Amino acid sequence: MEKLEIELGNKLVTIETGSLAKQAAGSVTVSCGETVVLVTVTTKKSEEIRDFFPLTCDYREQTSAAGKIPGGFFKREGRPSEREILVSRLIDRSIRPLFPEDFTDEVQVVSFVLSADQENDPDILSVIGASGAILLSGLPFSGVVGCIRIGRIDDKFVINPTISELEKSTLNLVLSGTENSIVMLEGWAKELSEDLFIDATKFAFDSIKPLVKSLSCWKQNIDYKPEIEFEPDIVENVTSFVKKKMESIWNYPEKKQRNQYYENMLTELKTFYGEQQHAKIELIFKKCLEKTIRELILLTGKRFDGRKPDEIRPIECKVGVLPRTHGSALFTRGQTQCLASVTLGTKHDQQIIDGLFEETSKRFMLHYNFPPFSVGETGALRGPSRREIGHGALAEKSLQFLIPDETKFPYTIRIVANILESNGSSSMATVCASSLALMDGGIPIPRHVAGIALGMIRENDKYIILTDIAGEEDHVGDLDLKIAGTYSGITAFQMDVKTAEFSWEILKQAILQSKQARIKILDIMNGVLNYPRPEISKYAPRIVSFKVSPDKIGLVIGGGGKTIRKIIEETDVEIDIEDDGTVVIYSPEMEKCQAALERIKAIVEEPEVGKIYDGTVTRIFPFGAMVKFFNEQEGLVHISELAPYRVNKVEDVVGVGEKIRVKFVGFDEQGRANLSRKQALTHEELEQERKKTAFHPRSFKRDSHRETRR
Repeated sequence: MEKLEIELGNKLVTIETGSLAKQAAGSVTVSCGETVVLVTVTTKKSEEIRDFFPLTCDYREQTSAAGKIPGGFFKREGRPSEREILVSRLIDRSIRPLFPEDFTDEVQVVSFVLSADQENDPDILSVIGASGAILLSGLPFSGVVGCIRIGRIDDKFVINPTISELEKSTLNLVLSGTENSIVMLEGWAKELSEDLFIDATKFAFDSIKPLVKSLSCWKQNIDYKPEIEFEPDIVENVTSFVKKKMESIWNYPEKKQRNQYYENMLTELKTFYGEQQHAKIELIFKKCLEKTIRELILLTGKRFDGRKPDEIRPIECKVGVLPRTHGSALFTRGQTQCLASVTLGTKHDQQIIDGLFEETSKRFMLHYNFPPFSVGETGALRGPSRREIGHGALAEKSLQFLIPDETKFPYTIRIVANILESNGSSSMATVCASSLALMDGGIPIPRHVAGIALGMIRENDKYIILTDIAGEEDHVGDLDLKIAGTYSGITAFQMDVKTAEFSWEILKQAILQSKQARIKILDIMNGVLNYPRPEISKYAPRIVSFKVSPDKIGLVIGGGGKTIRKIIEETDVEIDIEDDGTVVIYSPEMEKCQAALERIKAIVEEPEVGKIYDGTVTRIFPFGAMVKFFNEQEGLVHISELAPYRVNKVEDVVGVGEKIRVKFVGFDEQGRANLSRKQALTHEELEQERKKTAFHPRSFKRDSHRETRR
């Protein structure tokens, strides 16, 4: 057994090996507080020629780790949740760049959360564990990866903040890196300025180095040699052929044209070398083509579509493109196109999230779809892929802090973003289209959010940063940096690299270059629609929200729910009542909402002291009469308040079911309404009552009995 102890932000992180899962190629447990994850690595030798690295990362949260039993009908974990997929991607993106480029053995990383204290997030512990397990496995790994989270609370950067601390933070930055290079960035910010974001990245990069240094003691010297080696003369001939053909590549500025040109080149090579070497020739061709594309862009500074390094492709924005959705927008940037639609729903439409942490609900959702036709391909339409979930989550984080509070806009909001055409940076096109669709739908967001993706090509000390990368530049480049934000600052970011030579100095330049592009895009978006529509769509449900005193909730609901059911049936609405007295009324028609609102207000509205109301006698007691008045409330008319004379018997003045007028006097100490009949009488009625007292039928009968007794 071996143990490493590292301090991250005044919290002790412990990494152990040699105790659990010893048949895996490498396994470690990582703990912080009472959160414990087990991370294992296994591998399988490759027996075929591949042009990709089959790395699989799986992160799983078992609710037993938090002392919970899964909700729903099936009492065991099923398919991975959205969060599990996002953390799996986080692990993958942190370790993939450090494997050799031509390494094609199957590798699987599995992370199980064994214990969760619901304060220390298992995600960064899983990345740290993956790094340690790979180092112990003997796999070729070019560096040691650490992972750290940085928050910003009270204008100070905080290392490894807890989940509750993040609720007060204006930044959630997760950084993976080696001793000399940043490998991965991800997170959100509440409109953080570029300067502060650069400072946060530098702070995180410096803070990760002690962790990397501690893990380095497990690093092994692996003498890696590619199992598949190609004949040098074939490589040389293919390289020469590709370079010659690529001299005219600028004649094909369109993506389809270039793809067809590349396909023709490959077909010519395959024909020359024969069918038996097709697989080998295809792999050599792809590598030579990628290398040549990189060299051409780096040496000339000219991109294949004719743009300068910092130039954005032409942008076109349209809003209100779909007639029956509650809001819609079409955003086109070059050959990347996103159609976003907004749907407004009620509280019943919120997503319930049940996992390791406390059950919560989600009222803003963004779902990203990437159909195969968007890149001119065929493919099965199944459930969302990991990539689709990841891109949707990034776009959702970009917009989430601009969504109005539920008290101001009590709707559930769902955005569906369909990528209709893709040639790079579809996730950032989604951010732009979604922001426009929100304003088109009348959702009162304060300002637009836009996003841009940047790339980089680097050879030795020479590099070029490319704004608004196309798909081809993303594929052959070393960087994919996506930054979304407003005029005021950054709201979300994600960065992946394919090189272990990416410093924070290059990142600083890329961040500043992204701001210039984002401002240009925001200017175009504001030129189309710069303020939310004054009203939501006529097809959206109408919601009225207001508060009543919590002690009045019982009156609204009524015995056994009788009152509330009657209102719902008669006004044709849905009604929710929270424990704090919040009442929410839903209906497709505002008139129905208003009708239900008036009914409820009539029930909870308190009578005005000194005001006269019509009432009905419901019960009679020796000391007075109960009268139903104002909004079905009951109050007591004491026997002394029945008439302007002495009343010996309540029945002498009123009877059950009799309609009378009463004056509301006020509430007693127990909250009961006190009423007066005699104070409700007019001056003329008082005089008449006094005059006819002696001849009042009830009074006359009473006096006759007295004479008889005499």
